[in-house]
Amino acid sequence: MNRVASDTTRPKAINRKGKGSQIVDDSTKNIYGPKTSLWTTEEDLFVNRPNYRPLDTAITNYHRWTYFERFDFLYQDLGVNGTAMNSILPESSPIIGATPGFQVYEPYYSSEVPHYYNTKSPYSKFALVWGGNGRAQTKVEFSRNINPRWNFGFTYRPLLTDKQINRRGKGDRIVIHHSYDVYSTYTSKNEKYFLLGNFKRMRHRVRDTGGVSLNNPDSTYSDYFAQNTVQPFLSQAESEDFRTNLHVYQQYQLAKPFQVYHKLDLTYQENFFRDTPPTSPNLIYDTLAILNQTKANDRNSFHSSQNEIGIKGNAAFLFYNAYISVRSFANFNPGLIDFDIPIARKGTETYVGGRLAFQFDSLSVLDGNAELLLDGNYRIQARLVTPWIEGYLLNTLTKPSFKSQIYRGTYDFWLNDFSDINVLHAKSFLKLSAGRFRFMPGVSYVAYNNFVFFEKQNRAGQKVLPRQSDGTQQILTSELKFDMRFFKRMHLKPTVIYNSILQNSNDALVVPEVFGNIQLTYENKLFKGAIDVQIGVDAHYRPSYHAMGYDPAIQQYYVQRDFKAPEYWFTSVFFNGAFKRGKVFVKYNNILQPFLGYGFMPTPTYPGLRNSLDFGFDLILFD
Repeated sequence: MNRVASDTTRPKAINRKGKGSQIVDDSTKNIYGPKTSLWTTEEDLFVNRPNYRPLDTAITNYHRWTYFERFDFLYQDLGVNGTAMNSILPESSPIIGATPGFQVYEPYYSSEVPHYYNTKSPYSKFALVWGGNGRAQTKVEFSRNINPRWNFGFTYRPLLTDKQINRRGKGDRIVIHHSYDVYSTYTSKNEKYFLLGNFKRMRHRVRDTGGVSLNNPDSTYSDYFAQNTVQPFLSQAESEDFRTNLHVYQQYQLAKPFQVYHKLDLTYQENFFRDTPPTSPNLIYDTLAILNQTKANDRNSFHSSQNEIGIKGNAAFLFYNAYISVRSFANFNPGLIDFDIPIARKGTETYVGGRLAFQFDSLSVLDGNAELLLDGNYRIQARLVTPWIEGYLLNTLTKPSFKSQIYRGTYDFWLNDFSDINVLHAKSFLKLSAGRFRFMPGVSYVAYNNFVFFEKQNRAGQKVLPRQSDGTQQILTSELKFDMRFFKRMHLKPTVIYNSILQNSNDALVVPEVFGNIQLTYENKLFKGAIDVQIGVDAHYRPSYHAMGYDPAIQQYYVQRDFKAPEYWFTSVFFNGAFKRGKVFVKYNNILQPFLGYGFMPTPTYPGLRNSLDFGFDLILFD
């Protein structure tokens, strides 16, 4: 953490000063680099801690380019990068009010937090990955200061993945993702007024397979990974998640410890599912009797506008904030046009909230925030960070999503009146070190009341339906992290997570009892420090358990008790390197599958990534 400077109460531009004209011989020496293109986040700017820092040139875990790896393997997907994701450990909603409920593609949108730059020269970054079996990912970033007080930039992120089953050739896509951000910051001459804005857009399309079926009833688990003996359940199905967000933040300094500010968010989300009738629809869909049409063309849209007005400021080591916010929303499902339903599809919500933060020194902070929705929902959060311990507490009462309350599509229909969901989450961990050894034990406790989940039920007709638990769920998670350095350049980094379910009414929680990661690396500087290298082995262990299934028609993971995949070690070897203006990696995935005869299956009937070779690089330019 960085110290909150007592004399820094607004974001400041980085000025370039000089006397007279100067000639720089760039052919002799390039004065621009990672330390002259500085970046920060809106969170740091909001708490009056500009915290502009140099570009990240570290190579630790640079080879973890897929979202499954970037989240430390704590999610499940449908086997390849870009498919629907679900957290293995249940998560609470960050929004206590109305939400649409379509979340499986959320990580591809919300995890890309915009960075705001202050550059001495134009800055560009090109990051490309060519993965085996037709997988690719790119990030193009550009930023420059129009003048010392005004910066502009954009980021463009395509993600493309070919089919892994029945691939007809290069470019036969299962995932097509395009997203971009456009952003800008401006500071007035007297530095009293500050403006920040960004526009985000994502279009994420996936050809849904529904998993794979085996042609032979006597097939074994290993046959799921034999390309010539499996067929996808669906061949024409497609899901789409389209999102936009316009965000504007502005503040004005009335006095040194006192500012007023305004936030505006205009958000739109639209989800589609399309399919022509499959040959045997009863194998993948619950029923065909909901809508009388020859093909599926389901759509759900949600839009909201939110205005927040508040005050904030610093007094010595204290940061304070108070606000009021008004949010209007509307949820639209064409299948419900002719229904007179009791659940509001649009409305206005009023929030009040505040925040206090005590920055004791550059490494220790205690902060807390609270938000109240005037109809009774709330979110209370506290955090403690010190050099040797961290703690976190969260208590929320949130509205159930629209999708869990009411939905009507080609193959699904339900109408519920669920109660608000209560979540209590507390966690802490120690940070201990002795010489070349670091030890970080932690514990987390989560309790749910009125928990809402989707479940595959043993019944005729519709099987996958939302359900609200009539009891309580409690889970205690213990985590151990190590970092041991030996022989000067070798690092061993194991992580073990153990889950103990203390109470599980209605069997609503499905989590593996134990899982973890282990990494062994060699790290050094070679060629007189010209290149940093990290060479190693990365392994993720997933035990045998009833992982949640996936229903493509509603873009939803659900509790199932029919399919149990065997335990598996997903293991890769890699080389990461960094030079003056970029990085490079080479990785071979899933080295065990050729020896075991079967592979990793994160979600029932969805085979995971086969053994393959990946290559990627980053290149940064400053002119």
